[in-house]
This record gives sequence, structure tokens and C-alpha cells, in this order.
Amino acid sequence: MSEQFIQLGHGGGGLLSRDLIQREIVSRFGDGALKGLPDGATLPVPSSRLMVFTTDSFVVQPLEFPGGTIGDLAVHGTVNDLAVCGAIPRWLSLALILEEGLPFTTLRRVLDSVKRAADECGVSVVTGDTKVVERGQCDGMYVNTAGIGEHMDGFTLDPNRVVPGDHVLVSGPVGDHGMAVLAAREGIRITHGVSSDTGPVHRLVQAIREYAPDIKFMRDPTRGGLAAVLNEVVENRGMGILLNESDVPFSTGAKAAAELLGVDLLQVASEGRMILIGDAAISEVVLKAWRSLPEGREAARIGIVTETRGRVVLETITGGRRLVDVPRGELLPRIC
Repeated sequence: MSEQFIQLGHGGGGLLSRDLIQREIVSRFGDGALKGLPDGATLPVPSSRLMVFTTDSFVVQPLEFPGGTIGDLAVHGTVNDLAVCGAIPRWLSLALILEEGLPFTTLRRVLDSVKRAADECGVSVVTGDTKVVERGQCDGMYVNTAGIGEHMDGFTLDPNRVVPGDHVLVSGPVGDHGMAVLAAREGIRITHGVSSDTGPVHRLVQAIREYAPDIKFMRDPTRGGLAAVLNEVVENRGMGILLNESDVPFSTGAKAAAELLGVDLLQVASEGRMILIGDAAISEVVLKAWRSLPEGREAARIGIVTETRGRVVLETITGGRRLVDVPRGELLPRIC
């Protein structure tokens, strides 16, 4: 394709559209269900006969940031939503909204990152769509993904099952993604700065499958971060959560950026981490299983469920306590 930039004609259904789809999409994803470009993917029914379905849209700016792109972020975000529902991710759709003037070099890097992430996660891109909008309407590119996964037996995830005494675990340092995107957007340069944690958590879930009956809640802390997820758990319920600040893992780069900008890392998004609440009896075996994997080597127990109704409280390193509130509004625009 000789053109250097996306044109409106690439979305018009003619020869330019055909070239775009064949050269950029089918060349990367067309070996399976996309072969022949049917209007929909025909998929086998999982042996469990229970499927989990999710969808998400990604409008992050910039499109490329330290540690990732909008492409692998879209794959990881959808894979992780399936995983924390207790499912094995199987299939993805990929829908692109491209802005007139987007460089093909950028598009190709993003699509290559989608391909790499999907292959690493063991999922197939099986259907999709591409639209082109006029210059100024789309910030370069938006991505929508939907995912289907096979439900794993044993998981009955419901925050209503959580009771005082349960332990709160996290699979690794939190807040890296949001701080990496913010630093890239604002042109903030920090020595040994923060990189996005975008990555999959499905192997972490599969590694603890045998403990599923005692696992009561799982979630990936995206928008609103750890604070938003834990407040959602205790909201309107007769329990609270006590966190220990010294136990919550943060990367050095994320802490440096947060201190510089005055941001509370508990409210900052992660895109490759998961939170788990489960029976105290399985806490250590879950952490051991997680720490055996590269993506879980810094997993930690960060708190305990209490009888303090509807409150998430942080015990600080100085011995005091403070409330961990839900962020007001959008703390970090377009982090996903």
C-alpha cells in the first residue's frame, strides 16, 4: 500500500477498503475464523456449556506509551475481564475506528501489538469491523474488543459471599499503567520512570483454580484503581476492609511520578493486575502459586475484611489511619 496515511476512502467499502482489510487485518489475523471474511464467526460450544462474554472500548491517549499501545491494552483488558470472571479466554472481536490522517506506520505498530498480545494470551481474533471518520473526530484511533471465554467449574464469584476475616490479595504493584500514561501524555521525564503494567492475568487465575470454592471475589483494578474496586465490594454491605500501607506493593517509578504530581496511587488504574478476596485459609497457597509466575512474583496480602460497615481504611506506615475514598469524577482521563 503506497499511501502513508489513512484516507476517508479507506472506510468507503471500495478498493481502498479492500486493500486496508486484506493487507493490514487479514494478513495478521486471517488464518482462522476470519478466513474468507464472513459477517460473523462460527465458534464451537465449550465443553462446560457455560460461556462468559464481555466487551470494552479503548480511547487511551497517547496511542503508544511506555510499556504498551492501545492495541495490546485492548487485548489484555478484555482477556482480564474474562479471567476475573472465572473464565478461560478463547475468542476476541476487534473493531477499529480510524481517523483520517492516521499514519499507516502507527496503525501497523498497533496491529502488530494486538497480534503479539493475542498470541501470548492464547486467544484468537475471529471477527471485527473497521470504520474511518473525518480528521478531528477520533484522536487517531479508537478500539473496541469483545471477548468470549469458557467458564471454569468451581468459581462462584459474588461480593455477597465476602465475610469479615477474609483476606485481600493483589497480584503485583498497582498504579503503574495510569502513571505511565499520564507521564507520557504530559511529557514528564523521570529517570528509571514508570512503564505500564498492561498484561494478562488469565494464567494467575488458572494457577489457583483448585482453590476456586474459597475464592469469593476477583477483579482487575482499572479505572479508579484499588480504591474504587474495594469500595464497590463494601458498599451497602455490613463489612469493611482494612489495608496495611506497608503491604501494598508500588513500583519505584510509580511512586516517584505520584509524589511529583500529588496523585494517590490507590486511585490509579492498573491493566495487568488482579485483586482477590477469599478465605484466609487459602491466602498463602494462592500467593505461592502466583509468585511462581513472572506476572505474580510481587503478589502480596494487603488487607483483611472487617466488621466496619461500608468503609475502606488504610493503616499508614506512620501508624495512623485514613479513609480510602472512591475517586471523584475522572482522575486520569483516557487511561484505557
